[in-house]
Amino acid sequence: MALWFISGMVMLFVGYPKLTLAEHLQSLPVLSSDRNYININDAFRQTGKTELPTDIKLSSIANKPVYLFNYPEQPVIAINAITGENIHHIDAEQAIQSAKSMYPDAHADYRGLIDKDAWTQSSALNAERPLHVVSLDDKDQTQLYISSHSGMIVRDATFTERSWGWLGAWLHWIYPVRSMPWWADMIIYLSLAATIMSLLGQYLGLKRWRFSKTYRSGSHSPYRKGFARWHHIGGMLFGVLLILWIFSGLMSMRPWNLFSNASQLSLQRYSGENASLLSSPFSSAQLLKRFEAGEFKPRELSWHQVKGQVWVSAQDQHGKRLVTPLVNTDRVYKQIPFITLKQAIQTISTSAESDLIWLTHYDFYYYNRAEQSMFGDRERPLPILRVKFNDHAQTWLHINPATGEILESIDSQRRIARYLFNLLHSWDWQPLLERPVVRESLIVTFSLGGLLICISGIVVGWRRVKRHIKVTV
Repeated sequence: MALWFISGMVMLFVGYPKLTLAEHLQSLPVLSSDRNYININDAFRQTGKTELPTDIKLSSIANKPVYLFNYPEQPVIAINAITGENIHHIDAEQAIQSAKSMYPDAHADYRGLIDKDAWTQSSALNAERPLHVVSLDDKDQTQLYISSHSGMIVRDATFTERSWGWLGAWLHWIYPVRSMPWWADMIIYLSLAATIMSLLGQYLGLKRWRFSKTYRSGSHSPYRKGFARWHHIGGMLFGVLLILWIFSGLMSMRPWNLFSNASQLSLQRYSGENASLLSSPFSSAQLLKRFEAGEFKPRELSWHQVKGQVWVSAQDQHGKRLVTPLVNTDRVYKQIPFITLKQAIQTISTSAESDLIWLTHYDFYYYNRAEQSMFGDRERPLPILRVKFNDHAQTWLHINPATGEILESIDSQRRIARYLFNLLHSWDWQPLLERPVVRESLIVTFSLGGLLICISGIVVGWRRVKRHIKVTV
């Protein structure tokens, strides 16, 4: 437990490496309508697939425009948007070119091809393995991880993240044994044992504390000095928080399928089952011209489908979005019209009623986190549309009107988990998130209190074990 408190304090300021959306967008060149892009249908044929992808983008890799087709649990398929080449194997030189596109002024040093290392443990990277590793001599001494299938940069890790990470995330999540099949069970049952032991210790501490009178020493604690006294007083002051932190850490693992999403709503109906994302009557150059007319400089295009209608959204280097429909109009919107979204939502369920609410500010269930946090790479745009269904699971949907995408589906069980993990463990409460200095100061203070309990308990326990060994010998 002492190591969990130490590593938790480190993670409060330096998180596990991740590539954020802002870093990704800022590394991309502007997509120009002057280029002769191949048709998206032709690009799809080059993938060799027959089933539709879950996500389509026009982006850039190594400063070259590419169509990206995403399939679940498979490497992203990259098709050169000019030549139609299927980019399915990346060598060391191409990996360096990708790195240089993100850091053009830095010297790039190729480090080799790896399956996994300390900073690429995330299962989200599994489809892109093995990964090329390229080190840079920029001011942050960044290390880039690049897909060997497409050349996409999938992770960056600065020297600070790699250094503090050993004492932070690497230790906190016990990553030395992350590849073992029993890793999750080990954390679950260690956390469970620690929770039970802490509850027992809190009970004994309360039982031995004299609230209305004192011991002969004049103290409310029977321990007059030393680590035993520190342990007892520390437990009285910080014990409840220690229990909550350990218990909420257990809940983060979603043990025994607790709080799994029980919603049975058919979200496929929202998109529309019969329309095709690939039936575009307009070329990518024509779509780019629509966005450029308003002096918008797209870095990436994304195709979306809402109730059978295809929309294309553009994103600039700052993350700002505009969207246009694939119909005979040059109109560009800041968001998809509300009536379109409402009609699509009504198709999701024929029996459950829904309530639509516009969110223009973050709240308890929809909020943004700092970059170094566990969820710091999630996009949290505003405004969004919250849809509350009265189905058996009490499902809520969060929809991004700028794209029509369903950002997340959370039922009543997941909202309970929001309290038991995020609130109790990370103190993700909006008044505190809006005051990061206050939040960080409180967490560090109470973490030091928890560390006091752990270290004093270790010393007391070790001394008792030593005495027992001497008696036995």
